[in-house]
Amino acid sequence: MRIAIDGLPLYNPLTGIGHYTLELARHLALVNPEDQVSLVSPRRFVKAARNTKEANLKFARRFSPLMDFWWKSSLPRYLRKNRFDLYHGTNYEFPLKADCPIVVTIHDLSVLFHANTHENKRVVDTQAILREAAKRVARIITPTEAIRREVHEQLSVALDRIVAIPEAAKACFYPDASQAALRARNRLRVGDKFVLYVGTVEPRKNLLTLVKAFEQTVASLGDSSLQLVIAGRKGWLIQDLFAYVKGSPIAKQVKFTGYLTDDELRALYSGCNLFVYPSLYEGFGLPPLEAMSCGAPVIASRIPSITEVVGDAAELIAPTDVEGLADLMGRLLPNEAVRRAMSVKGIERASQLSWKRTAEMTRAVYVGVMR
Repeated sequence: MRIAIDGLPLYNPLTGIGHYTLELARHLALVNPEDQVSLVSPRRFVKAARNTKEANLKFARRFSPLMDFWWKSSLPRYLRKNRFDLYHGTNYEFPLKADCPIVVTIHDLSVLFHANTHENKRVVDTQAILREAAKRVARIITPTEAIRREVHEQLSVALDRIVAIPEAAKACFYPDASQAALRARNRLRVGDKFVLYVGTVEPRKNLLTLVKAFEQTVASLGDSSLQLVIAGRKGWLIQDLFAYVKGSPIAKQVKFTGYLTDDELRALYSGCNLFVYPSLYEGFGLPPLEAMSCGAPVIASRIPSITEVVGDAAELIAPTDVEGLADLMGRLLPNEAVRRAMSVKGIERASQLSWKRTAEMTRAVYVGVMR
């Protein structure tokens, strides 16, 4: 089978959708060596994406000066010329005119439910593309059953055209107590006691709730050495968050690291006392699963997709409950035995999901479409 995959998510430093795109492509190539898998993009691929060794995985850059021209002309022509059997849009986008069947992944519907947390142009453009996907594509993949139901209800897509396929933590995430991990934490100026968040810094991630809860936790424990480490690139609409931190009495205990490598993230996941993910809405939520893979005890939002992903291996809290989150952190941080038990359950839960399984389930969708 000749499979073309949208490589645009591999243009910027990799975050959730970029990791999904690369891991899916790599494991499709590994699981089925007879297939030809091509990541196709009008933009350059980041170096981290190209460090792969699968002989049947190709990075095909076809420069296009305008994105509109890419989707309407350059990409359809490339697919036709190279006789691809199928095109997979891994970030909901797809060419409207293509000679092969199309599968798209819709990771979430945040542009419908939380439009105010996105830039206006992105909301308008994405909503239009989602409506077209609902009418045109052969199959839609979602990362959870929760999002599958939302796509069915909000976009009026028949359930038999939507398949939920879970994602997984990458193999590079595992408990790491090495000297290299310690050096990485020291380099980032992160101490021995810290609460960790990983993800893009944006309103939907609800970090103001986390900062306020951390503020209350520090006050109740009387611990000025405890840090809150927020790891991830800066997104949009974050002025209120930074203004609040600047005026907070715990401002010096809050550290924004910016974007980090996988090795640096593994060091933080493995060394944190708690990992907290208070997001208002997610399609899947890879960071809690990555944290579990590294043995971190996890607190996460009690929302459908996160509940589906973490099962009973994390403590769940209403995402806007500042006092509840502060109370939970205040009880868990001094209790090493409970946190250790959470760590064991988290590692077990994360081990139940793999990118090999994701690739196998995705290829089964391709085969069904081809038939």
